[in-house]
Amino acid sequence: MNLSELNRVACAMVAKGKGILAADESSGTIKKRFDSIKLESTEEHRRTYREMLFTAPGASESVSGVILYDETIRQKTRDGTPFPQYLTRAGMIPGIKVDLGAKPLSGFPGETITEGLDGLRERLIEYRGLGARFAKWRAVIDIAPGIPTAFAIAANAHALARYAALCQETDIVPIVEPEVLMDGGHSLERCREVTEHVLTTVFSQLFDHRVQLEGIVLKPNMVISGKKAAERASPEAVAEATVRVLKRHVPAAVPGIAFLSGGQSPTEATLHLSLMNRLGPLPWALTFSYGRALQDTALKAWGGAPATFGAGQKEFARRAQLNGLATTGRYAPDMESRAA
Repeated sequence: MNLSELNRVACAMVAKGKGILAADESSGTIKKRFDSIKLESTEEHRRTYREMLFTAPGASESVSGVILYDETIRQKTRDGTPFPQYLTRAGMIPGIKVDLGAKPLSGFPGETITEGLDGLRERLIEYRGLGARFAKWRAVIDIAPGIPTAFAIAANAHALARYAALCQETDIVPIVEPEVLMDGGHSLERCREVTEHVLTTVFSQLFDHRVQLEGIVLKPNMVISGKKAAERASPEAVAEATVRVLKRHVPAAVPGIAFLSGGQSPTEATLHLSLMNRLGPLPWALTFSYGRALQDTALKAWGGAPATFGAGQKEFARRAQLNGLATTGRYAPDMESRAA
């Protein structure tokens, strides 16, 4: 393991003014996205859509890296350049989703465990050969009456740490993603309590597995009220609670934290990130690793038609630029109407 190289890549992934595009939707998820614009999910449509995002003029000014899916890392641009090669040349680091999804955790109704450790070492070697320099593994923790249990949190933290150790062995930076879902009706306070338990357990497991923290990027949820909560906390309360929890539980050795959007609206996710970056100084970089929150408006602007390919690109670059500003605390909601 080359720790200085892992640290270099991790720092580049969380560079000021930039963040990560999560374009690693599984076949099922991308089909749902395409259904929303009435477009059939064929391999060529998926390839065209990803090419629209990756080749958007100006995108690389705000995007440090892109998380790819197994199909996507093997695809090429229209002119025949493999996507990882194109991204690298454009100054964006190629990454790869390596987990095989959250499956029901036997004996624990309503809870899941993420699978994909079997054969992971060999897959990582292949992905590195295809150009990936970082990877992603998502653990899913739900909040509902009686859950999460301490066992489900521990099982997912153990799998995350095993994955991270295998990545570093292969000179691939692991994005460690423990996501506490915001789907329920829980309060911000309940989310804080669960997030603290999750982060404590994850970092204990990373330490036990001898994962070098200087060579990882953390991808957590924000501390936020559930979507169905009767009263939802203000953006300022979300920012303050999230930063407080991270300061308590994330060691300063970690180069950066790239938040997931987790079902927030694009403007909500951008505002929360900007407000957090005004609460400095912070020991680590705070940036984004958004999927829907970066892509939704671009997907609608494109709509699947060749004639609106450029419109989709423009909208994606605009959203990336606004999130880039949020990493320095300079985003304000009134920029939504003013951005190029």
